[in-house]
Amino acid sequence: MQEPASEPVETGKSARSSVDSLLSVAPMMDWTDRHCRYFHRLLSPHARLYTEMVTSAALAHGDRTRLLRHSAFEQPVALQLGGSDPAELAAAARLGAEAGYVEINLNVGCPSDRVQSGRFGACLMREPTLVADCVAAMRAAVAIPVTVKCRIGVDEQDDYHDLQQFTGRMIGAGVETLIVHARKAWLQGLSPKENREIPPLNYARVYQLKKDFPHLCIVINGGITSEDAVVEHLRHVDGVMLGRAAYHDPYVLARVEHRLYGEPLPERDAIIERLLPYIESELAAGTALKHITRHLLGLYQGLPGARGFRRVLSERAHRNDAGIEVIRAALEQRHAPAAAA
Repeated sequence: MQEPASEPVETGKSARSSVDSLLSVAPMMDWTDRHCRYFHRLLSPHARLYTEMVTSAALAHGDRTRLLRHSAFEQPVALQLGGSDPAELAAAARLGAEAGYVEINLNVGCPSDRVQSGRFGACLMREPTLVADCVAAMRAAVAIPVTVKCRIGVDEQDDYHDLQQFTGRMIGAGVETLIVHARKAWLQGLSPKENREIPPLNYARVYQLKKDFPHLCIVINGGITSEDAVVEHLRHVDGVMLGRAAYHDPYVLARVEHRLYGEPLPERDAIIERLLPYIESELAAGTALKHITRHLLGLYQGLPGARGFRRVLSERAHRNDAGIEVIRAALEQRHAPAAAA
């Protein structure tokens, strides 16, 4: 049964910004592709969705159509860019705006070796003047908002004053929304996965940033896993960005929608049924089923039959001839324990 709609949550903070960032889903490499975003939109009508990071160099020299592809159903969806060349980023931002994205986000938070070798991501927190130049160039190139996603620090640059200065530079370049992952990044010695887990979370630092820059829209990210946590953070900042929780337990998006906007909680099976026409269309276009079903594995997280649902998808969706029947079989397996009870 669907729960009745609740009253939307009243939040205590506001900031002037052309970006609606109350709820968003983080850009995640290898995860938030267009299939994932379509699925997440079914769960969350209001959340702002983000692409995986696309480098400005890839857009300059690669398959732009493939890299920028998305559907109108995903909107509002933002394009995250990686790069450090102002002119190249400006050209990439222009392409993103022309493709229909509603926001351009600059990645200043990813700590991977590959990103560092390209001189973008978290290493750019050491070069706030360059980041400001990049932002200014992108803002001059497009009419849509340009935002920045960063960390609270990097390596030994871990003083709040450094974050303050970085933020001031971003505001001077025209940034109205700053998305802050509430962990520092270690550029050497930790893997990207470890950088998401080992550096301690410091939400208080992000809250202080909001106090010091009250007119800046501050979105907090990092380690947020429940609707209760979202509501608590919104007492201090303007928006919350969910990352891994939204991927591994995607139904959390529906629960957050229910708390923030009063949206009725949808049945999980109904979400799958609404997704089937999209899957059929993609299969007809040559997309392999496994590229879509990998995003569905966590939908029944914590419920009876969840393991059986995952097992069917994991074992059968990779086959070359896999079709809608695999989804149906997974749903049947999901309900088998209840039927046997």
